[in-house]
Amino acid sequence: MIDKPLVIAGRRFSSRLIIGTGKYKSYEENARAAEAAGAEMVTVAVRRVNLTDKDKPLLVDYLSPKKFTYLPNTAGCFTADDAVRTLRLAREAGGWTLVKLEVLADPKTLYPDMEETLKAAKLLLKEGFEVMVYCSDDPVYARKLEDAGCAAIMPLGSLIGSGLGILNPVNIRLIVEQSSVPVIVDAGVGTASDAAVAMELGCDGVLMNTAIAEAKDPILMASAMRHAVIAGREAYLAGRMAKKRYADPSSPLAGLI
Repeated sequence: MIDKPLVIAGRRFSSRLIIGTGKYKSYEENARAAEAAGAEMVTVAVRRVNLTDKDKPLLVDYLSPKKFTYLPNTAGCFTADDAVRTLRLAREAGGWTLVKLEVLADPKTLYPDMEETLKAAKLLLKEGFEVMVYCSDDPVYARKLEDAGCAAIMPLGSLIGSGLGILNPVNIRLIVEQSSVPVIVDAGVGTASDAAVAMELGCDGVLMNTAIAEAKDPILMASAMRHAVIAGREAYLAGRMAKKRYADPSSPLAGLI
């Protein structure tokens, strides 16, 4: 199959599956999952993952930045100022400029605060960051974020860590249709069929963490997600058959003996 690569802020990726680095039993398990997933990019919660304390296990010793593109994120930030401050620290620590922005509204739902998100995105873009942005499945705000200059739009499938799947496929498809930058479903994927649905809607990729990390067999689930993303992408490119109200025989009825 001939398919164009995923390009984000000028960076080319053959894998359309991005995985996280939280909730795993160990960094070693995380690394095995990343290999099984065929991932080339991993998200890193700057506030939660050890990147600099050499007296403790370091993520970089298991997932080499030379092999994986690190995507620092602002998990746990509830204001634009906190998010901007966190990513400035990430840039100082590792020189990272491609980042994932998320500004949350409350700790119960972890739903994005879109007003603060747009504010933070504009500040980061002025400082030279390349921003991939977690957002609600609102096509209006998605357009505003793209118009501001974000490198990728990342609407939620459902609440972070919920495993509920793609709850609003209509809005996801509307965002895909209007966007000229990559659209990556972020949050809510629970199993392989959810990832396939996201890709069949025309999304350019899927980001997940809990669905793999909290599976009974994370390595096997990572492999399943890899295949699901590929299958969903191929189905989208192939173009599904039209849905019909009545049966349509597989073999023509004309010319029967």
